[in-house]
Amino acid sequence: MRNRFVVAVLIGLLIEGTWSGCSFNFPLLPAQGPLKETQVSGSGSAKVLLIDISGLISSQDKEGLIPAPSPVARLKEQLLKASQDDRIKAVVLRINTPGGTVTASDIMYHEIKSFKASRKIPIVASIMDLGTSGGYYVASAADVVLAHPSSVTGSIGVIMLTINAHGLMEKIGVEATAVTSGPRKDMGSPFRVMTSEERAIFQGLIDSFYERFLAVVQEGRPHLPMDRLKQLADGRVYAAAQAKAVGLVDEIGYLDDAIELAKKKANLKEARVVTYQRPGDYVNNVYSRLLAPGPLSAIGELDLMTFLRGSAPQFMYLWMP
Repeated sequence: MRNRFVVAVLIGLLIEGTWSGCSFNFPLLPAQGPLKETQVSGSGSAKVLLIDISGLISSQDKEGLIPAPSPVARLKEQLLKASQDDRIKAVVLRINTPGGTVTASDIMYHEIKSFKASRKIPIVASIMDLGTSGGYYVASAADVVLAHPSSVTGSIGVIMLTINAHGLMEKIGVEATAVTSGPRKDMGSPFRVMTSEERAIFQGLIDSFYERFLAVVQEGRPHLPMDRLKQLADGRVYAAAQAKAVGLVDEIGYLDDAIELAKKKANLKEARVVTYQRPGDYVNNVYSRLLAPGPLSAIGELDLMTFLRGSAPQFMYLWMP
């Protein structure tokens, strides 16, 4: 509703300016600029950087009135800026996501691991409402994973998203024809039924991505034998207390606890908590701009029409019941 109001106001301003013959000498929308550091709490010369990882994990830029870089691009930009500041002594990842695409999740994990290897500073993951599937995958790059008392985490596994519109097309009398170089070239097409052989091929891909997920989790959870990890990684979600009991998270606490833990691991008695933001953003505490995505909200962020246009199925580390 608020977004519709803003759009209506902007359109009204444009119409009024046109009718009155006026020309605007100010920008209607804020210009995108580089990230700027903002302090949200604390004191001292040392810094603890708070990085927000929220919403659907994707490599696709966000479109709209004010376009924004993808979560992957934003994370890379923040880590690059942090790598150039020797006063950054620790990082807290504020995670609130149901997951996302397989590759985007893996890129985020890789970037955090590379940053940690080069800077050699502690990284603490703080799971808020959700840290499931790809969100938990990313959290596995941290030294310590702390979950809010009411967090939901887990959902370790892979899902392939596709649509079968064959029955609908038959009802409306539409037929799609694909001319291919081989019988498997159009496998996964939404315009026909998937064969058992094709399903087996896709299952092999999913199994491969699943094994990668397990390897990432075990690297971060070396105390969990693979047999036990596979029992836990059947796709189910866990409350914070359950996740701690089975060894998927290290601690239960609030975001302030995660910040204090990061300071302790960096041997800091005092530090400034800082974030990176775009010009025009308002940040005045550690919870500012925190999103609260539920698993159903991820549907709205997926471009489901891409399936109907005949694009390839998407492989996701995503909790999407």
